[in-house]
Amino acid sequence: MTSTVGSTGPTAPSERSGRVLRFTRAERLVHRATAGLVLLCAGAAACLYFSPLAQLVGRRHLVVVIHEWSGILLPVPFLLGLASSAFRADLRRLNRLARYDGEWLRAVRKGWTSPDRRPAGKFNAGQKIYAGWVAGTVPIMMFTGLLMWFTGLLPVISRTSAIFVHDVTALAITLVVLGHIRMAYRDPQARRGMRTGYVETAWARRWHSRWVEKGRWG
Repeated sequence: MTSTVGSTGPTAPSERSGRVLRFTRAERLVHRATAGLVLLCAGAAACLYFSPLAQLVGRRHLVVVIHEWSGILLPVPFLLGLASSAFRADLRRLNRLARYDGEWLRAVRKGWTSPDRRPAGKFNAGQKIYAGWVAGTVPIMMFTGLLMWFTGLLPVISRTSAIFVHDVTALAITLVVLGHIRMAYRDPQARRGMRTGYVETAWARRWHSRWVEKGRWG
């Protein structure tokens, strides 16, 4: 497999039979492991909070343990992913807002759906905001969860306050993740990219033009 013109090493996309490499195996594994832990944590939480599910599943102590440890392990895939240069490169992309990202957000606000009105690099502005939001909420969930688990760990913050923040943040995460899943469901190419690593070059040029045009891989 060879890199196209303008590539800068292993993190650059490579074309093969009309397809372009979007995510490496390491990046896909990080995504799948994180998604699995989120679903496990959320599923256990649902069994704790909703009586019909609690009665159906039973074994409350086991469910509590699953919820606690799936939450604690949530950052592990991210930390392991840092060993991948491609993953680190994508983190830099997600952490940097370009001038054209403002155009993308303005187009969304005005309801413009044309790709020409929504310029994007490898990740569009919405994906960058989503990633930043998730990165901010995970520590909040872990911190408040630890305060609930180890009562008295930080006496200045009551357990009741920790529960309130934990529950409200969990509800917000659920809504945002459902929106993320909905957007992925509407875009088969995006799902294919996360499943196989490759997307069609035409799709990439249409929706992520700043990523593939003129040999710019950033």
